[in-house]
Amino acid sequence: MHRLNIRSSAVRFGIFASALVIAVILVFQLLWLDKVYRFEQKQFDISVLKSVRGLYEDLEINLYNTSNLSQLIERPAKQLYLARISLPVNDDSLVSYLQYELEDFDIFTNCSVAIYSATNNQFIFTNTLYSAANSDRVHNSVALLKRNYNYIALYFPNRQRYIFYEMNFWIVSTLVLVLMLIISAASLYFFYRQRSLNEIQKDFVENFTHEFKTPVATIALAAETLENKNMADKPGKLAVYAGILKYQAAYLQKQIERLLQFSYIDSGRLHLEKKTTDMHLLVKEAVMNLEPLVREKNAELQFKFNAPQSVFTADRDYLVIMITNLVENAIKFSKHPVVTISTMNKPGYFVLTVADNGPGISKKQIKKLFVKFYRVRNNEEYSAKGFGIGLSFVKKIIQAHKGKITVESSPGTGTTFIAALPVS
Repeated sequence: MHRLNIRSSAVRFGIFASALVIAVILVFQLLWLDKVYRFEQKQFDISVLKSVRGLYEDLEINLYNTSNLSQLIERPAKQLYLARISLPVNDDSLVSYLQYELEDFDIFTNCSVAIYSATNNQFIFTNTLYSAANSDRVHNSVALLKRNYNYIALYFPNRQRYIFYEMNFWIVSTLVLVLMLIISAASLYFFYRQRSLNEIQKDFVENFTHEFKTPVATIALAAETLENKNMADKPGKLAVYAGILKYQAAYLQKQIERLLQFSYIDSGRLHLEKKTTDMHLLVKEAVMNLEPLVREKNAELQFKFNAPQSVFTADRDYLVIMITNLVENAIKFSKHPVVTISTMNKPGYFVLTVADNGPGISKKQIKKLFVKFYRVRNNEEYSAKGFGIGLSFVKKIIQAHKGKITVESSPGTGTTFIAALPVS
């Protein structure tokens, strides 16, 4: 078992390391995609500046020094460029040369053009240049921005879409990578889960063998002894061995019934037959069923029935099983059991609390308490016999009643199970 735990720890570490590598790769890929996006934005701006410079050279509409081109172009918005010009300018030539310059610098997206006259304080010309690569034929007007100089306004309404289009390869490759990483992460998760299930299954087989091996061996030995002809003359010993057979047979029957009950409820066929039930009476009934164990362990049971409303509709048979499992665990896991069973009411709920003075449970193991076949270990050894199905059974019963169960525990302080059942 110790070697098994070491292997499990190694697998968990490997999966954690793989998940960390996947996360790092994903972060770097997203950072790279952001870098590519910023680069494409910068390239678009540079291409627009080059187009404007070409327009200045073609039409000679600039009175300023074009060596400081960036100072001649204002950017009120990401999609809008205002380039200083001198008037007058031929509209047809402007449209023709601008179309040529934009396509020459690989800007294949629609552009709305407007010429602003500072003297008239308005646009004196507007037009839209449609790109052959863009099927959008919607005219987008340019917002009028008043300036003390003449300018030509270039408005690119689809700038963001165009940049994303230019990034298609990187976006698709990133999505493919993310998909592959998700598939890898899911594969790792299912691999770990399957390995855990295999370990649980192996553990269950070992527990099953251990639980049944001793009673079967005892029964076989007692039966062999009873076959001795001399036993007929020894009624005292005959009664002892008969008692052993009866006790071991009852023990085996009890374990088989538990397995059958769990198999039934785990198959999803749990159907409640709700009747008016007094929980205080059910607690007493469950404790009566555990009388042999109480005597064997010399357990001290304390009752604190503080719930004024203990009668509500529920499936009494299943609730007896639930209570029996909780109290039985509290007794089995304590060396000198002192078990406190208390009840109270909260708005809409009946609350049953079972507290023991056992060794307690670590937070790491509390998370697995209700997993079928899981058993609590102390120092790599199991704290008590069993198949690890009792608490899983308890949780299913409580959930079927639309209730909830919580655990409070820490090593050395005992364990408290709190079951809340709706009373309405």
